[in-house]
Amino acid sequence: MPTPPKKRGRPKEERRRSGVRKRTSTPIAGKEFNYVLQLSEADTRLLRRYRAALVQGAAGFAETSYNYLFDNPDIADVMYAFERDGGNVGELVRSMLAHKLELLSGEIDEAATRRSEAIGRSHYKRGVKPVWMLGAYRLFLAHLQDLVASDPQIDTGDREAVETALIKMIFRDLAVMTEAYWRAAVDQLTDQRDELGAEQFLASEILGNIPQLLWTVDIENNSISYASPGTQAFCQRELEAPIPCFYRIQGSERERVLTAWQQVIDNEAVQLEVLMQPGEDEAPAGRWFRMAFYPTANRRGRVLRVHCLMEDVTDGHSDRERLEQLSTQDEITGLVNRALWYDRLGSALAVARRNPGAAVAVMVLDINQFKMYNDSLGHQAGDDLLRQIAGRLQKLLRDTDTLARLGSDEFGIILPFVQDAERAVERVAGEVIAALSAPFTYQQRELCLSSAIGISVYPQHGEDAHTLASHADSAMYRAKWNSAPYLFYQSDAKQPSASEHLQFSGQLHGALEREEFELHYQPKIDIASGQIRGAEALLRWQHPQQGLVLPKRFIPIAEQLGMIAPITDWVLNTALEQSKLWSMDGTPMPVSVNVSARSFQSPGLVGRIRQALKNAGLDGSSLEIEITEGMLMTDLEAGARTLDSLSQLGVSIAIDDFGTGYSSLSYLKRLPIDTLKIDRSFLEDMLSSPRDAAVVRSIIELGHNLECLVVAEGVEEEAIRLMLLELGCDLLQGFHISKPLPNKGFGEWLSLSTH
Repeated sequence: MPTPPKKRGRPKEERRRSGVRKRTSTPIAGKEFNYVLQLSEADTRLLRRYRAALVQGAAGFAETSYNYLFDNPDIADVMYAFERDGGNVGELVRSMLAHKLELLSGEIDEAATRRSEAIGRSHYKRGVKPVWMLGAYRLFLAHLQDLVASDPQIDTGDREAVETALIKMIFRDLAVMTEAYWRAAVDQLTDQRDELGAEQFLASEILGNIPQLLWTVDIENNSISYASPGTQAFCQRELEAPIPCFYRIQGSERERVLTAWQQVIDNEAVQLEVLMQPGEDEAPAGRWFRMAFYPTANRRGRVLRVHCLMEDVTDGHSDRERLEQLSTQDEITGLVNRALWYDRLGSALAVARRNPGAAVAVMVLDINQFKMYNDSLGHQAGDDLLRQIAGRLQKLLRDTDTLARLGSDEFGIILPFVQDAERAVERVAGEVIAALSAPFTYQQRELCLSSAIGISVYPQHGEDAHTLASHADSAMYRAKWNSAPYLFYQSDAKQPSASEHLQFSGQLHGALEREEFELHYQPKIDIASGQIRGAEALLRWQHPQQGLVLPKRFIPIAEQLGMIAPITDWVLNTALEQSKLWSMDGTPMPVSVNVSARSFQSPGLVGRIRQALKNAGLDGSSLEIEITEGMLMTDLEAGARTLDSLSQLGVSIAIDDFGTGYSSLSYLKRLPIDTLKIDRSFLEDMLSSPRDAAVVRSIIELGHNLECLVVAEGVEEEAIRLMLLELGCDLLQGFHISKPLPNKGFGEWLSLSTH
């Protein structure tokens, strides 16, 4: 059989036109790094001499490396992706440590350079940023410096020289890896450019002959980065971003187009049909065009580019218009969609205007945990959850009410013809909250949800559909921000502004370094004996312009920025160190620390708490961790594992704001919970409300039956203290005893209380 001819590459002319070129990669010259860093034979001899001692002392660095990887949320995301792809993080950490230990041998030949170069290229491939390695090597260098300074195997006269040699070796390895990292980036970009050159050549020939108009908008620069030849010919003017030929859209249609574009910026693909004014050579009636916008976003959902398409659909517009009138149903839930919801709201308002005194209530409902379940369990689970939510809500409403899915995890409710509107809508809001409080199920797994509801009422809060819907939406976001189940629209409500959010985002980055955070302590006392039993550590930010800022305003921002881990570490270390000082003065003082949702879900939390206890020289009995029921129920299985690990350390667990979330014996009986904290909302009216008093009594009895301590927080009156004493409550805290005090003030209060 004859040998088949070898496949040839693309013709030389095609390669030239498309920009493809042959690329060769020059090895990194290790000698240049040796020269610049002045790495001498004396350095390498010294490292070889003490290699055994250095390797033995540095081998324990593995746990520090592991914690470093998972304490940074961005690095942790890369590690999780590595595991999902079949990698083993433990082996990775060991290989990283093995490479670091090789540096201690002082090898600076080209083989060592090749090894470092390969690691740098591997980092680029896996998404490991050079700055992360800089942090890892800083920790490694600090570890070695402590080792060199203290290891008796290293001669005192050699220690400075050994430390200098180690610094040179680490700088050399970092420099080689960083250069390899960027070479890999350049190589990839070069390959992509070459491939794109060929594809662009073919694409330009195709796009020049299709009837659709295409263009791409660069969102950050608000410019058109590409426009097809047909787009340029159709507009006949300079192309203006983001929508060329906007001037040709009929005036009545422009608002719709602008609204659609805002949805695109919020990372939603949008299609709509608009009437375009006729050009110079077109019929006077104008023509209908379908516009389609497809956003491209980064991992965090920020839109970077929008690909746009426009095509003439005049001939089929009438048929599609009739079909659209039939398309008033949400595909997933079967509920009314946004368009019909607005139509029904407009109809309800029209009727109300003809009937003086009539009211219409508008509710916008957002599901807080939906995105988490949708992302972690998949879209099929998300769709099933939406259908279950729709089913529960539908059962609550009258036939004259309208329930709609407005988009993603947002629902809208219209309550027409309501008397005593505020009271009626509060009743419905309470029923909605109750309906959603029971766990949902998906594939035999319990999913717990909470919601935020915004409410507006006609005519107090607006007189047209869009105004009322917008005000309900605004109230909903205010409810989310304030962790309230529902809120009415308030025109004078002070809401966190975008500028304040931006300001906090920038200033939080340096707040720890500038020592702007401080802890205030509120004592917890034995309700029967009056003896102090501990203190709750409460974080405060001494803002340079705004004064003392409470965590409710900046912790959500810190979580979004990935800064919650270092802040949590600071709180733990500071509180435990202060607890140790109080104990040395003769007053044992366990401290309670609140943990945010993001911190509780972090896989490195237990390790960081263990390290904080070690740093303070205290055992677990000196610390209590406070979490809320909502945080725990987000992922009960993972939460149970975390609590078991903390319990093994001897750390106490308290459920904060008990009774306001998902109170259930099903989780209380299976978890190592030591304390229940009665939410202050139950104490406010217990003197005058037998119902509230009964709730408090039930919580105390439940806690004692589960062998838990029960703490009442927010106690402000002696009468309430006496009633709690009668009901058998164990501990209390609140302004009746002391407000939260800074460290010095608490010490003075403690001195007066114990003498």
